[in-house]
Amino acid sequence: MLPKLPVLDSWISTGSVADFVATILKLGAARASAYVCFANVHMVVEAQHDAQFRQILREAALVAPDGSPVAAAVHWLNPRSAPQARVAGMDLLPVLLEAAARSGQSVYFYGTTNEVLTAMVARARRELPTLRIAGTHSPPFRALTPEEDAAEVAAINAADPDLLFVALGCPRQEKWMAAHQGRIRACMLGVGQAFPVYAGLERRLPLWARRLWLEWAYRLWLEPRRLWRRYLVTNTRFVYLLTRRTLANLAGRPVAQSAA
Repeated sequence: MLPKLPVLDSWISTGSVADFVATILKLGAARASAYVCFANVHMVVEAQHDAQFRQILREAALVAPDGSPVAAAVHWLNPRSAPQARVAGMDLLPVLLEAAARSGQSVYFYGTTNEVLTAMVARARRELPTLRIAGTHSPPFRALTPEEDAAEVAAINAADPDLLFVALGCPRQEKWMAAHQGRIRACMLGVGQAFPVYAGLERRLPLWARRLWLEWAYRLWLEPRRLWRRYLVTNTRFVYLLTRRTLANLAGRPVAQSAA
């Protein structure tokens, strides 16, 4: 497994994009009932004040630095480490699908809407005709009954995918993967917003804008009512916590990490 370094109270996996792809494919080939999280600022701040969610991240096989600030913070808070590149779910999804097609691994798409899933399958079959798509499912936007959940687990296991891509939104998808570890025989990956982007139903900012860390502003512009608190309040909180931790480290007074 890839080494992890602390960013505030979250442990972030480190390595190149190729390292992450290779490790995920190994988990898929082993049919390890493991899960992979893609940590952005929102997730790191959520873990800071929610002990249960913090434990979910700690038990993940991999926690990729999805957000540019999180990737940068890996080096800022661990100055002896090498600079860490961003490993975003939106970027890794198509790379993993290509790698799965080459290696013969099968994939399953779980989450979002039937419209998004149909568009995703259409693109995958057009661009990757050898990719084995084991199945798709759009669950209802509510809590499932135990009977419904058992039926969905049985259906996924019957489809027998190597990689299960999950898009339920943060923190719901991370909690779902943790709750189903040991029940679903696949490597689960919480990629969230990567589904509509891969489907071509939502545009991404140009690369130059992403390098300036402006992706959050673009998402806020698209969904201001839903995301204003997450980005404006959470981002401010992240900057405060990061500054506090950095100054404490420089002064030789490390801030104690929260209990798990």
